[in-house]
Amino acid sequence: MALAHPSVPDALFRPSAFSGEAVPFVVTAFREGHDRIGVHVRLFSPSGEESLHRLSPLGDGFDRWSVDIAPLEEGIWRFRFEAFGDDVATWDHAAQLKIAAGVDAPLMREMGARLFTDAAREKDRPAAERTALNAAARALREQSTSDDEALAVMRDPAICAAFRARPVQSLLTTGPDLELRVERERAGVGAWYEFFPRSEGAKRLKDGSIKSGTFRTAIKRLPAVAAMGFDVLYLPPIHPIGEVNRKGPNNTLTAGPSDPGSPWAIGSAAGGHDTVHPDLGTLADFRAFVRAARAEGLEVALDLALQAAPDHPWVAAHPEWFTTLPDGTIAYAENPPKKYQDIYPINFDNDPAGIRAEVLRIVRHWIAQGVKIFRVDNPHTKPLQFWEWLIATVNAEHPDVVFLAEAFTRPAPLQALAQAGFQQSYSYFTWRNAKAELEEFLHWISHDTADFMRPNLFVNTPDILTEYLQYGGRPAYKIRAALAATAGASYGVYAGYELIENVARPGSEENLDNEKYEYKLRDWDAAASQGLTIAPYLTRLNEIRRAHPALRQLRDISIHWSDDDAILVFVKHLPAALSVDGVDDTIIVVANVDPHSTRQTTVHIDSTVFGVARGADYVVEDLVTGATWTWNQDNFVRLDAFDEPVHILHVKETR
Repeated sequence: MALAHPSVPDALFRPSAFSGEAVPFVVTAFREGHDRIGVHVRLFSPSGEESLHRLSPLGDGFDRWSVDIAPLEEGIWRFRFEAFGDDVATWDHAAQLKIAAGVDAPLMREMGARLFTDAAREKDRPAAERTALNAAARALREQSTSDDEALAVMRDPAICAAFRARPVQSLLTTGPDLELRVERERAGVGAWYEFFPRSEGAKRLKDGSIKSGTFRTAIKRLPAVAAMGFDVLYLPPIHPIGEVNRKGPNNTLTAGPSDPGSPWAIGSAAGGHDTVHPDLGTLADFRAFVRAARAEGLEVALDLALQAAPDHPWVAAHPEWFTTLPDGTIAYAENPPKKYQDIYPINFDNDPAGIRAEVLRIVRHWIAQGVKIFRVDNPHTKPLQFWEWLIATVNAEHPDVVFLAEAFTRPAPLQALAQAGFQQSYSYFTWRNAKAELEEFLHWISHDTADFMRPNLFVNTPDILTEYLQYGGRPAYKIRAALAATAGASYGVYAGYELIENVARPGSEENLDNEKYEYKLRDWDAAASQGLTIAPYLTRLNEIRRAHPALRQLRDISIHWSDDDAILVFVKHLPAALSVDGVDDTIIVVANVDPHSTRQTTVHIDSTVFGVARGADYVVEDLVTGATWTWNQDNFVRLDAFDEPVHILHVKETR
């Protein structure tokens, strides 16, 4: 046996899953000659319960075997694969051929009778099975039983089921003990919404300046976020913002007296990472905000940005934590061509023990305030070993804490961070817009890396406004939201997305008048009354996600076909055996990814993926519009980007 999954490229780390996730257990197994084999996976839950699951051959010519299992209990699961000679299957294959051809029929019948009799003597066989097996053995030996009747005995469903559940084994081979970490569902499933508390409830004063919103005023926005169906509310840093080198509007180098600065320039005389900005309120106000969010069904995710403004208390107390240049100044952050003069990056090579202790203290502090999710800023610019240590230490104390890596970086470091412990990761979804790009991307996240990396498909961020969104208008915003919500088990939007905020700062890929550097005054009610918001569309997407468990899975994507290079087709299918309610759930997504056109074409569905015979009819319902159609393997579609650019189809019934 070899090439077992779930696994990770680096054996130092464990593969992971979330509670209720359908996980493919796959192994390569074969033996010499023509005799048949069987394969089991033996599971041991964190509480010690043992279970045995039979694998089926994938039939791909590569001797791979697979079974999908949805573990529910959180913790470390142990598993091992077991391969064996399947004596009954070997006999059955030969006997079916020979008896039907009248070759060695008496011999084959006697061999089968002996196998049935021996199996009936096994102590772990239920009494009803033993009785049925003995009766089958007698029938095979009875001279009055014709060969056709003997074949019928061999094909009896009860007999076949008995041997599938408890095969007659020989030459047992066991693989090594392996492990799988199963975490809480929110580690892999969620609809995220990001807003700046300082903008929620902010007011323009008579002198033209703006008074900051607070945690108390931001509470008033929570019911609307929850009503749209989001699960997680992500807050950018809420700490004091540095005065030195503070950025002004649109990332300018000069800030006016009332400019709030970037929340990621953390720290001032008012405090550092363990403090809330005085304009937002107090720690008690923050705890009240967390409680109010929880009452609305929202978890609060907090930004963890390990960097400092020039006037952060760390700079005076621990100058060794930063990089000093030959001219005696401290190096500020850069991501060419971007420059962050208001931020000092931490040098983790200087006093690593002291830095570790301080960061762990900060994380524990915010956990004590009710935070169980951290969105980590730029983790790929910090040592991998640091994250491995921090996440393991925190999760040993608080297994329900989730870390999301904001790592828009190369594939190797992106995947290494996921292996080291990050429960979720930003991905390349933001820049995958064409059909071919999306097909490759969706296969990658659902099959190639799903054993260890869970992508969160954010459609935009405060400083990422892609050309697709800049020039695609309302259709582009609907397309990207629908793809993220249906393809990803976790996805997110940044506030203002629903208002189609798509004007970029010239020459950049970020919003004009970026909220990172100023307050954003939005009139949500006016936008709704004037029909200028797609909040109802986001609400419907989240309703569909909650109603359909297939959409809350990661590994169940299969790519299908269309005759148009702008029509993307994929299917998400959760079989009844793995569904909590015991019902099959199948969603077909057909998306026009060109936001500037109407497309009509034929889509081709391999319905065997969801248990419908090729060529058979089935009924689909569009979950956005309510329209229903009878589909087959080839289907005409017309998608108008300016009306409804995406079909989200539920397979309702088969015929």
